[in-house]
Amino acid sequence: MSSKIPWFLVNGFGAHIKSTHKKLVILQKGESREYPIDSIRHLLVVGGHTLHTSTVNHLLRQGVYISFFEADGTPVGILRPYGNNTPSVVRGLQMDLPRHKYAVTFAEGSIRSRLFFLQKLEESTKEPLLYEGELQVIHKALDEVEYLIKLDEIRRVHRLVTDMYYEIVARTLPPELGFKRRTMRPQQDAVNAMLSIGYAMLYGTCSVSVLGCHLDPDIGLLHEGQGGLVQDIIDPLKAGMIDGPVIRFARDVLQPEDYELSAGRCLLSDEVVQELIGVFKKSLNIDRIDQQVSLLVDSLEARQDFKVLY
Repeated sequence: MSSKIPWFLVNGFGAHIKSTHKKLVILQKGESREYPIDSIRHLLVVGGHTLHTSTVNHLLRQGVYISFFEADGTPVGILRPYGNNTPSVVRGLQMDLPRHKYAVTFAEGSIRSRLFFLQKLEESTKEPLLYEGELQVIHKALDEVEYLIKLDEIRRVHRLVTDMYYEIVARTLPPELGFKRRTMRPQQDAVNAMLSIGYAMLYGTCSVSVLGCHLDPDIGLLHEGQGGLVQDIIDPLKAGMIDGPVIRFARDVLQPEDYELSAGRCLLSDEVVQELIGVFKKSLNIDRIDQQVSLLVDSLEARQDFKVLY
């Protein structure tokens, strides 16, 4: 890893994020932590915190990106240093590309990555993981994606496989954790809470590469809306970089006292959050993310076929 930290995450609620001209200062639950601003590339703010405007100014002047996420990891927005705007020529290439072709490629890559992960997961379990016919359904979905005409149809098949994937993964985890499928906010079980932290870190890391290559993060192909392109790129990477580590952590490390269920929300302990951050820093392959983004840029500029990594 380079001397410059790829990302720095502030998670949970109630932290005060301040700074001097040279240091980032995090005050949370009576503890104060300091980090050199020139060692940070991207600040990820997940949940509800107080961020001083002077700190925003210091970070942006140092070339640091700032991404904001809901507590469940849903991206809200991103601040980038002045001058790092998407050049119109690259945005034009994104707008003019054959969207259907790229959406199919991303959907196929996402399905293949999850299929590959499930097969590896089944090999590591003592009991059969897939019910009769499920593997055939996934393979059929993969085969039919390239023949679908409308983007809505491609997204429907992609969602079908994604929903099946999480339901199958749930069978490998202890029932007492309460994980049955991927849910949105508020997170009501520890596994979904851990996935949200990992996905937020993956999203923030990919955002740096996307903006660094002068791509517009909001011009998605398979995904729509804010950050759609980032979601396209990270979707095939989630299984290997985030889901695997979360499953191992949930099986081997997580204890009942490590999280609290209250008012329909699951809150992870600060100790677990910090431990997870360390786990994800090891599992997130920054070089591979950069390579994927570079492949997309090369494809846009050369009008050549695009390959999805996973």
